[in-house]
Amino acid sequence: MNRDLEQRVIDQLGEIERMSGLKRFLAPQIAELVLSSGGEQLLDSHRKDVTIVFCDLRGFTAFAETAEPEEVIAVLREYHDGLAGIINEHEGTLERFAGDGLMVLFNDPMPCPDPCERGVKMAVRMRDRVFELATQWKKLGHDLGFGVGIAHGFATLGRVSSQGRFDYTAIGRVVNLAARLCGEAKSGQILIDGKVLAAVEQMAETEPAGELELRGFSRPIPAFDVRALRN
Repeated sequence: MNRDLEQRVIDQLGEIERMSGLKRFLAPQIAELVLSSGGEQLLDSHRKDVTIVFCDLRGFTAFAETAEPEEVIAVLREYHDGLAGIINEHEGTLERFAGDGLMVLFNDPMPCPDPCERGVKMAVRMRDRVFELATQWKKLGHDLGFGVGIAHGFATLGRVSSQGRFDYTAIGRVVNLAARLCGEAKSGQILIDGKVLAAVEQMAETEPAGELELRGFSRPIPAFDVRALRN
C-alpha cells in the first residue's frame, strides 16, 4: 500500500509538472485538452499555417531608462495581467512574454477554423485594454502607447527543450513579418498583411497603411491598419 501510494504521488507530481509546463504557453483549457487526450505529440516539430501576433508598448525603452525600477515592475505587472486573460479567452498560444513584448500564435498546436479572425479580435481587445491602462499610467507621468503586427503563413513549430525545461516556438518568414509590422506600427495601430486582410475584411474596418520597406524583406510589403471591428 505504501509503494502504491508513493507511485500515485509521483504520478500526480509528474502530471502537475507537465500541466505547469504546458500552461506556460497554452491557454489553460487547451493545455488540459492536450494532456487529457494524450496529445503531447502535437508539440513535436512540424510545419503548419498559423496566424502570428506581435505586440509591445511604445515608449517603453525611454520609460524604463528614466523611471524607478519599482515603477517599471508595476507597469509590467498591470500590462501582463491585463493581456493574459484576453489571450486565454481567444485560446491563443503564448510563445513568449518578454518585458513589454509578446508573441501569440493561432491554429497551433490546437487547430482552429478562424485564426486570423481570432488574432484580430484579440488585438482589438488588447488595444482597448492597454488604452485604459495607459490613461492611468499617464496620470503618473508615464507616456506609453501600444502597437501590434499580425501576419498569416506557414511556419515550422515545435517544442525546444533545455536542461529539464521546454519552450514552444515558431520559426519562419511569417514570424519575421509579424514582428516587423509590429515594429512599424504607431501607437494605437494594428498593422496586418494581405492574407490577414483577406480573412477579416468582412468583420473589420481597415485602411491602407502603405507599402512598407521592412528589414529582411527584398520587396515592399503592403500593410493595412485595423481601425475597428464591424458590429
